Amino acid sequence: MISDVSFPRINGVSTSIQTFRRDLARLGHESELIAPVYPATAAASAGPDCAPDGPDVHRIPSGAVPRDPEDRLMKRGAIRKLLPGLRTRAFDLVHVQTPFIAHYAGIELGRALGVPVVETYHTYFEEYLHHYVPLLPRMLTRFMARRFTCSQGNAVAHLIAPSTAMRDALLAYGVRTPVAVIPTGLEPDRFASGDGESFRRRAGIAPGRPVLVHVGRIAHEKNIDFLLRTFVRVRARVPEALFLIAGEGPALEHCKRLAVELGVGEQVLFVGYLSRDRELLDCYGAGDVFVFGSRTETQGLVLLEAMAQGVPVVSTARMGTLDILSAGRGCIISPEHEVQFATHVVRVLHDARERTALGRAARAYAGTWSALEMAARLVELYRQVCRQPSGTAATAAAASARASGEASDPPPAIATAPPR
Repeated sequence: MISDVSFPRINGVSTSIQTFRRDLARLGHESELIAPVYPATAAASAGPDCAPDGPDVHRIPSGAVPRDPEDRLMKRGAIRKLLPGLRTRAFDLVHVQTPFIAHYAGIELGRALGVPVVETYHTYFEEYLHHYVPLLPRMLTRFMARRFTCSQGNAVAHLIAPSTAMRDALLAYGVRTPVAVIPTGLEPDRFASGDGESFRRRAGIAPGRPVLVHVGRIAHEKNIDFLLRTFVRVRARVPEALFLIAGEGPALEHCKRLAVELGVGEQVLFVGYLSRDRELLDCYGAGDVFVFGSRTETQGLVLLEAMAQGVPVVSTARMGTLDILSAGRGCIISPEHEVQFATHVVRVLHDARERTALGRAARAYAGTWSALEMAARLVELYRQVCRQPSGTAATAAAASARASGEASDPPPAIATAPPR
């Protein structure tokens, strides 16, 4: 595997890589990871999430990324220097996880090692790029994102999408490479009950105070502005409510300023990054309702993590969240409309019976998203890609269908299969 991001950089891609690598190992498959070196400060902020690297992780010297202090730019020459050592091992394929340096280096490695290259497309660039190149018209950045994605997608043997919505977007762009839908599953440790009361005490939150929780990277594309404006309407009907936001990112200062401008600066608590081993579970457990409004999510793993803690979810359903959210399964789906969204949140906060019922349903539903099941599907895809002759699209398409659970007999709801 090769990626432009990994722990200690905390985001969904890092979580996906770690989850799949752990479960591939449990299934008896070896993997090695090529990823950037991060500054010591990044490793320190990640806490226990940043376990020491083993011999199966190759850290590449890296430089800063303009306008993005969290990420790193790997040096291509340093990746090439790994080739003599990599050639001594019998690799079956290269799995690219991100579309920047890792994509082009991954293609180069695949050719040098004589193995196929697959790539997971985690990011919906069409709704992402304009936030980071604000001087260009949005229509132009959308066109650029589609051309960029299509070019990269057609350069590999197989693509993996975390959701059906991401797969459909790739195909609509004109990507000819087969696309399998394989989400990231939940590890068993995500179901360990967090101590919400302890988190409230540490954060100075009164035991009975109604709390909305949001977890994720604080970036413009996450649509946190919408949640803050909605929270103003929630406060009008639940004056004691608190909005707890966990995470960091390039839009953090903007969101803090917006909360003050909206008059809720004292009622919004930003708690930064939390370690996944314990603090994050406690944070989920401290909430009465988890709120989410991202327009660009290719899966939305935090929704499942909140559900695994028995926390009801109120969320919009766009892109990857469409695969996760289903009415009656621990969530309330709302349009991106401040009044309607706030009404749903207030209903959950006011109705303890419904809140409890939603929480139970959420935990049961999250239990159907087994990480080991998803890793088994990834292995099946790997096998099919390694077997297929170069350019055999029919075989690749069949592999995609099997890996996605979309063969003729099984139902297409791939992510709701019970764990093995």
